[in-house]
Amino acid sequence: MLATIPSATLLGAEGRPVAVEVHVSNGLPGFTIVGLPDAACREARDRVRAALLSSGMTWPMRRVTVNLAPSDLRKAGASLDLAIALGLLVATGVVDPRSIEECGFIGELGLDGSIRRVPGTLALADAVASRAVVVPAQALREACLVESKRVLGAHSLAGVVSALAGMRAWAALPTSPLGPHDETGGADLVDLVDVKGQTVAKRALEVAAAGGHHLLLVGPPGAGKTMLARCLAGLVPPLRAEEIVETTKVHSAAGAVLPASGLVDRPPFRSPHHSCSAVSLLGGGTTWMRPGEVSLATNGVLFLDELGEFPPSVLDMLRQPIEDGYVAVARARASVTLPARFLLVAATNPCPCGDGWTRGACRCSPAMRERYLRRLSSPLLDRFDLVVGVERPSAVELLAEAPALERSRAVAARVAAVRDRARARGVRCNAHLHASDLDDLAPMANEAKELLFAKVQAGELSARGLDRIRRVAQTIADLDALADSDARADPDARADPDALANVETGVAAHSPELVEPHHVLEALALRRALAVLTGSSQV
Repeated sequence: MLATIPSATLLGAEGRPVAVEVHVSNGLPGFTIVGLPDAACREARDRVRAALLSSGMTWPMRRVTVNLAPSDLRKAGASLDLAIALGLLVATGVVDPRSIEECGFIGELGLDGSIRRVPGTLALADAVASRAVVVPAQALREACLVESKRVLGAHSLAGVVSALAGMRAWAALPTSPLGPHDETGGADLVDLVDVKGQTVAKRALEVAAAGGHHLLLVGPPGAGKTMLARCLAGLVPPLRAEEIVETTKVHSAAGAVLPASGLVDRPPFRSPHHSCSAVSLLGGGTTWMRPGEVSLATNGVLFLDELGEFPPSVLDMLRQPIEDGYVAVARARASVTLPARFLLVAATNPCPCGDGWTRGACRCSPAMRERYLRRLSSPLLDRFDLVVGVERPSAVELLAEAPALERSRAVAARVAAVRDRARARGVRCNAHLHASDLDDLAPMANEAKELLFAKVQAGELSARGLDRIRRVAQTIADLDALADSDARADPDARADPDALANVETGVAAHSPELVEPHHVLEALALRRALAVLTGSSQV
């Protein structure tokens, strides 16, 4: 007898539909899987046999052939275990074929008959060619993000068989998280109030978070670059519904540990070590095209600490994902496109000893400094919207009693309001404004145009740098307009994040204020360290 069960396999961050065909016939007992299975998929034979016996069912002493169609697509992992087991039960008459019509199955089987979650459950459930899909109960909340299908959950193979026969209910959706919720996206939460001094760097953080602009912090060891970068986790706004689906899908496909709720609803914060390889950063592999760190940082922050210690070849591979928002991974067996739209924040020392910007303190020779900075190519540096120098705080800033400082919560409210203005322009943030739309969506005063014209004419701005300066200037203008409207509404509201969050931004977004010269000057000042770092006059 023949049975066909819908299921799916994972390729990159997306699922591909698979039809599991199980044929049971007379002949010498045996179990064969065909259709380009990998090692883990071939081992399903032993898992399915043990799961059936542990569930009180009989293993057929007949010839069993399992075909995974389409046969030219390599199948990886154990996500097809449950579908193979159900196909075997239908083919041997244990399960009524009518009970599984238009129903797909995803899950790994344990030797005791339990059903375990598999990487990429969300993508797999979305790819199954059926109107209903059965997934492991642990992944039920994740799979329920697929609105186009009826999602059912089960704890064991015996439970699936009983539920199909109408003798038991399907697993219920958990009503609350089973553990503490991750509010930081994977980062150690640092509040801006904990950072001493660094007024310019804090302003750069706010502009970067509000506009989604890439930021490079340059300074000596102990200046607070890493601490500043980690403050971003508390500044970026929560993910929206469509971003939650995309981010959860990528993290699930990579096999990352999801929050207790099963959903990634905070912007992820990824900080890979500088010894990471190109594959771990960009994604790929041989059989399992796993998403890399740039994809795991999608809709969040990618922090590269000690940027000068990364292999130059690995850093230069970031140039295309930074521009395009995705990474195309091509291998001999398959090619996948992975999302990679992130906010890049990096920190580096100006030289090997770290004191290159302190007069008389640097212990490096000119050749050593040049060799160190040559690891950061000009095309990569040109893709940073903001390049800020960070000096060590003074003794007064560190030890004296400081006045009341602004907390991350207040800054985050302004960031969210500026992001709302950007969405009214049709983009997630100002950094995503297309160059052809800048004149309409980010208009400039004549004096600001003349200022930028002079900078380009003098060779101090590249074409890419010009567009980036205009986007940063628009973000600064939005922040200033927000402060002005808030001051008119309530002079004390700036210190109250709840009041600031209620500021109406829709009218201002549809009637944008002009970018003034002082906005352009601040945008240029927040990129000035690039010229110092490269030793050129171009910013």
